[in-house]
Amino acid sequence: MDYRTLEEIRQRKNELRLQIDHDSQHINQLWNTLIVKPSQSTKGQFVASLLSHSALAIDAFLTFRKLRKNYAPLLASFKKK
Repeated sequence: MDYRTLEEIRQRKNELRLQIDHDSQHINQLWNTLIVKPSQSTKGQFVASLLSHSALAIDAFLTFRKLRKNYAPLLASFKKK
């Protein structure tokens, strides 16, 4: 697009500024809907969450221990002597 006067440049600059502001507001609105603060949980929900995470941690530990026990001889064969 050719601009012939300073007034045309100023007008285009203002149009672009309005478009950028509009896009910025739209992005902020989408961002705020994406990030939602978790609601306050009750004591029952807290205990249930704690038990769930504890069970997951124990399960992961036992799985690691079992894999390490079963595959330790295989891994030892790759070590340099």
